[in-house]
Amino acid sequence: MESATNQQQATPFWQSALGLLGWIILCFTAAGVGSSFTVPQIETWYAELNKPSFNPPNWIFGPVWSTLYLMMAFAVWLVWKKAGWTNAPHSLGMWCFQLLLNTTWSVIFFGLENPVMAAFEIVVLWISILITIVAFWRHDRFAASLMVPYLLWVSFATVLNISIAALN
Repeated sequence: MESATNQQQATPFWQSALGLLGWIILCFTAAGVGSSFTVPQIETWYAELNKPSFNPPNWIFGPVWSTLYLMMAFAVWLVWKKAGWTNAPHSLGMWCFQLLLNTTWSVIFFGLENPVMAAFEIVVLWISILITIVAFWRHDRFAASLMVPYLLWVSFATVLNISIAALN
């Protein structure tokens, strides 16, 4: 733990700021890839699906996801800044894995037009987010807490996904 503290104190501001920018770029690159599969389907295939009464309006997803991606980027940056890849390879690796699963869900649900397979995948995503939160807790409790709204939103999305799969 002492080496992580020394690493944090020795990191220049510009390097820390570039690190944060890198994590933000990674998050929003993943978001962009997911959106490239999602957006073209909103007015066509997705519009034709039967949806439950609690399905939010389409406009809500953009602001919610943008906020969540910023929180995710800040959370991973805190762990990276505090512990680095050397002291937190599992935590940072889990975060990267859940981000990959996040993007993959859009490919499956919207790109492949497969709500059933997406329902299975989103459960794996939910588990990986929970594991990431637990792993982050060991390094930075605030970082872990920043991931909780994401877990809650994916919990809602899981119920929504399963409902859409059942209705179609």
